[in-house]
Amino acid sequence: MGILAQIKKLDYNIFKYKYICFLIDIIFNIKLSHTGDRKEKYMQQRTIKQAVEVVGIGLHKGEPIKLRLEPLDVDAGIVFYREDLAMSIPLSPASVIDTRMATVIGDKNKGFISTIEHFLSAVYAYGIDNMRVIVNGNEMPIMDGSSISFCLLLDEAGIKKLDAPKKILRVKQVVEVQDGEKFVRLSPSKKASFDFDIKFDHPVIGEQSQSFIFSTHDFIEEIARARTFGFAKDIQYLQSQNLALGASLQNAIGLDDHKVLNPEGLRFDNEFARHKILDAMGDMMVSGHNILGSYESFAGSHNLNYQLTSKLLADSRNYELVEVETLESRAFAKSFA
Repeated sequence: MGILAQIKKLDYNIFKYKYICFLIDIIFNIKLSHTGDRKEKYMQQRTIKQAVEVVGIGLHKGEPIKLRLEPLDVDAGIVFYREDLAMSIPLSPASVIDTRMATVIGDKNKGFISTIEHFLSAVYAYGIDNMRVIVNGNEMPIMDGSSISFCLLLDEAGIKKLDAPKKILRVKQVVEVQDGEKFVRLSPSKKASFDFDIKFDHPVIGEQSQSFIFSTHDFIEEIARARTFGFAKDIQYLQSQNLALGASLQNAIGLDDHKVLNPEGLRFDNEFARHKILDAMGDMMVSGHNILGSYESFAGSHNLNYQLTSKLLADSRNYELVEVETLESRAFAKSFA
């Protein structure tokens, strides 16, 4: 073979080598780009960055309660812990033992924790999947009667993303619980939404409604500051039974037969309906996961909400536990931004 022919062959081999490298580079970049897309869609489980604690008054006993939050690892879930009894209580509808005045979990004979719903609504809003919730008494501190103090506590703790996909409960078919004209309902939806209507024979409350499409930001702005409420005549009776001993105008909206007793008045015109959504979000979180679906209620209660989550989970046709990244829409993941 002549020198010219050898040069041509060498040029061809060089060209072929460069062409192959070019193809490899394209394939690698496409693969890298797709990996990046997956990472962008990948919503991870959450815990808190650091332990935090606060002391507040218990609504029923009126005694100081220390609340401490600690991080937990992947798939540990939300676990309540009675420090004074060395007793763990997993978050699940199966742990609920009373819903008459608040949502209570535990064991009537061994120990329980009451009034968990305000705290859990903040847990729902921040998308926390794994956390240890430690108290040294039989109830959560009531704080100001809303969820905003718990939001501030979670802000102080910070959010830590864990190396595992976040899982949620997606509602697959309508689940409803009724009690006369009262009802609570979960329906399939691509968004998490809450619609609540109430009707009280009281001049300040009357008929109120609130609709809320969930996002962490809007929860803080529209729902978290809505306080629990009570009627003076009921508080007097409860306190005669050694209950609601910690209730005051600093942690609840008080009403007599005609007006609001709090000097500062209401935080929202329909604060009562907004607080009902706050309660509902906390009660839905008793399922142990964020729920993707549409929640609707007229005159719902802790008891009806408990029955709803129990009924939802009782039949696998009602729901599926899915990773957020598998959802068709990115809207739900973005709602936690």
